[in-house]
Amino acid sequence: MQSKELRVNGQRLRESMEHMAKIGATPGGGVQRLALTDEDKQARDLFVRWLNDIELGVTIDEMGNIFGRRPSRNNSLPPVMSGSHMDSQPSGGRFDGILGVMGTLEVLRTLDENQVETERPITIVDWTNEEGARFSPAMVGSGVWAGALEKDWAYSRTDINDNRFEDELIRIGYKGKAACAQWPVYCYYEYHIEQGPILEREQKIIGAPKGIVCLHWYDVYLEGEANQVGPTPMEGRHDALCAAAEMILKVNELPERMHGNLVATVGEIQNHPNSRNIIPDKVHFTVDIRSWDDDHALRAWELLREEFEEIAARRGCPIKTEETWKVQHSPFDEKLVRRILDVADQLGYPNLHMVSGAGHDASYMNQVCPTAMIFVPSIGGRSHVEVENTSWEDCEAGANTLLHAILQSAQEG
Repeated sequence: MQSKELRVNGQRLRESMEHMAKIGATPGGGVQRLALTDEDKQARDLFVRWLNDIELGVTIDEMGNIFGRRPSRNNSLPPVMSGSHMDSQPSGGRFDGILGVMGTLEVLRTLDENQVETERPITIVDWTNEEGARFSPAMVGSGVWAGALEKDWAYSRTDINDNRFEDELIRIGYKGKAACAQWPVYCYYEYHIEQGPILEREQKIIGAPKGIVCLHWYDVYLEGEANQVGPTPMEGRHDALCAAAEMILKVNELPERMHGNLVATVGEIQNHPNSRNIIPDKVHFTVDIRSWDDDHALRAWELLREEFEEIAARRGCPIKTEETWKVQHSPFDEKLVRRILDVADQLGYPNLHMVSGAGHDASYMNQVCPTAMIFVPSIGGRSHVEVENTSWEDCEAGANTLLHAILQSAQEG
């Protein structure tokens, strides 16, 4: 069979996805496979077994990132790399992240069974803690590997129960011995569901984003004064939750006040002591701001911060804000993006040049080597929820696009 006629096995890809979906399955049809939990370990163990089945060279680094290397005619050349992540959101979906790992695995299985030899090695990767749902921030494994985040700082991150990242990595047996440090990579592809409504709305099967928006994460801490709700008059209260509520509405109004090109979200909140008959005295909430324009996002935060301080002073609730994480917008390699669009055309898949509003490990890989992504539609634009869904036909189409994009890059000397 000639290389241009190669196609992935769509049924095998579906079976791999469905097998993984059983690990951490939720009643609503989604998955809960948070980073470094027992479910994450179970998925990792299965993944490593599948890598060994096709005789890849498996390496696990100090951050738990898993790499599988397929040799080539010239193993001294930097490899083509592709992958994503297997951890999920709480009650997340069955496609987010895992499709990029299983899609790349299916590409490698297809090359293996057809005995295709490439000029360059191909490396598959599962990045640790992409979601940041258990250990904030997101994309920690790729961030440390790329040199953008400090390993010891990542190790010290804790979850809501004060479990340390490093301790949990050791507990599940995935603190590897290989150094978590970048090496030369020829290029990087990441295959993913869109996580938005654009492809479905435009009736396209393949998306090739020009890049990823910037991601700015902030944590806000408020101090109030606890008291019994009955005898305490409304006037003079220092209610931390009321102050937070006012601030959260400001976040929701922010994109309109900044005249667009921006989204802003409060996704997490902790209220203390969280009792119905005690005035809240401590509140912690998060702010997520994203834009293609980094300076626009920074100006938005400055506006918010000033308004937060005014509200805090007026309500007598001292405030502390922290910048938890900041990743600049990531314009992808134009040659690779064009390659994805051309491959989609050759395979007969309607396609779209677009922008990614979600963060991905590709943001950090973009700092290391030429990078591009392949999107397939999310039904109803839903993601990070149990009803997240993508048709199996579209999954197969995306994997075929990935196959030929990887193959073209891997045959370049």
